[in-house]
Amino acid sequence: DNHGNGLFLGERDCLLQRRHQKLVEESPAPGFTPELRARLGELALALGHAAGYRSAGTVETLFSDGEFYFLEMNTRIQVEHTVTEEVFGIDLVAEQIRIAMGEPLSVSETPTPVGHTIEFRINAEDPSRNFAPTPGTLVKYQEPSGPGIRIDSGVVQGSTISQYYDNMIAKLIVSGRDRDEAIRRARRALTEFEIRGVDTTIGAHLQILGNAPFLAGDVTTRLVESTMDFSKIERTT
Repeated sequence: DNHGNGLFLGERDCLLQRRHQKLVEESPAPGFTPELRARLGELALALGHAAGYRSAGTVETLFSDGEFYFLEMNTRIQVEHTVTEEVFGIDLVAEQIRIAMGEPLSVSETPTPVGHTIEFRINAEDPSRNFAPTPGTLVKYQEPSGPGIRIDSGVVQGSTISQYYDNMIAKLIVSGRDRDEAIRRARRALTEFEIRGVDTTIGAHLQILGNAPFLAGDVTTRLVESTMDFSKIERTT
């Protein structure tokens, strides 16, 4: 903020990607230790202070062989900010507005993360055709609900997904007491998420949730494109 305060709100694992675009994000990162988290926090805050940055921001790094390698800093709220909000219980958009108004952060110390949250990007894409965009009209749109389920969307049944803009339909954010519970809830929610009129990434997400390396938390940026075959996913259009 503008009062010399800085707050680090943990890490997000965003390794599951296609064409360098994120598909699944989660927090906390599987296998991340408190020591690594503290070190990453020190690095991120040091960068923000050194740059004189004010507002919410995301420091992106690659992590390999115990070392962090800086990629870039995104000077904005990111699509996957929701997983941070869920595990830390802080409205990041509200904090960003407070800073813009000249007010101090409402939290002075990093809260303890609670539980585990995974976000799934529900895009109008056909996984069986290398995630080709599938713009069109949503002739059926029914969101899942239940414990630990949050949906961020800007569409309704009858909305049109344009070929000219980002083809994201919604974000499915699933929380649980631990990663295993979040994954179980995610399987149910994805199965109940009904979209017709365009192909979506729902089938790919369900396949990812059955992938052994993902379940073990042993993932890389190449897991989706290099090791998984989505050619048999049934199309919905």
